[in-house]
Amino acid sequence: MAREVRKAVLLAAGRGKRLGALTERMPKPMLEVAGKPLLAHIVDALAVNGIREIAIVAGHLATYIEEWGATWSRAHPETCLAILHQAELNGTAGAMLLARDFIADEDAFIFGWGDILMDVENYARFVHAARTESYDLMLSVNRVRDPWRGGAVYVDAGMRVERLVEKPAQGTSTTHWNNAGVFASTTLLFEYIAKLQPSPRGELELPEAMAMMIEDGCEVRAIDVRGFWSDVGTPEDLESARKLFRPPHLK
Repeated sequence: MAREVRKAVLLAAGRGKRLGALTERMPKPMLEVAGKPLLAHIVDALAVNGIREIAIVAGHLATYIEEWGATWSRAHPETCLAILHQAELNGTAGAMLLARDFIADEDAFIFGWGDILMDVENYARFVHAARTESYDLMLSVNRVRDPWRGGAVYVDAGMRVERLVEKPAQGTSTTHWNNAGVFASTTLLFEYIAKLQPSPRGELELPEAMAMMIEDGCEVRAIDVRGFWSDVGTPEDLESARKLFRPPHLK
């Protein structure tokens, strides 16, 4: 099944509270690893793989992302980069709703968290799968000892997703697959976002919409991430990433 996938949405509005003082004056996606911001590693990888229009949803300290985006756009005129503003930080699904018009006419699109870090080769594999495989929703997964910090992803032998459990209690998961933060979807996703109610913390949670798609029997598939991956969630994660992550030109 061939799909034209040419647009991506990156959610980069959050505060990054676990990073403490590091994100008081700088949005988490702008923290640097290997000489450039986390967000730049993602945007560069998508652009190299033929994604020609990218929308970034910014919120916390958005000016820094705007300034970086303007500089990046001047250096990459072949790719259209748009910055959208999430004035009310009402969750990842709330952020995604801001991009609905941006991808309204697309057969499928890529989206993801704007603050993860992984080996660039994974983007080529994921974009290829997004263009050639059948799915309503596709998620990247990485293997961990215990996915309690992220989202536990349960798959069958064919990597079809059977269940998604966000932030499971530590030690309770029977899967080693973690939600790695890069996705592809059809616009069916927005029908499920429309069904969401605010979570206990008052936010519209995108993983909940994904879980609803799985429960309803939608075709949800997983693509494994290989090599380095980090959500750079804590100061220790950031220090480790700066020591261990090596983009292609540094290997």
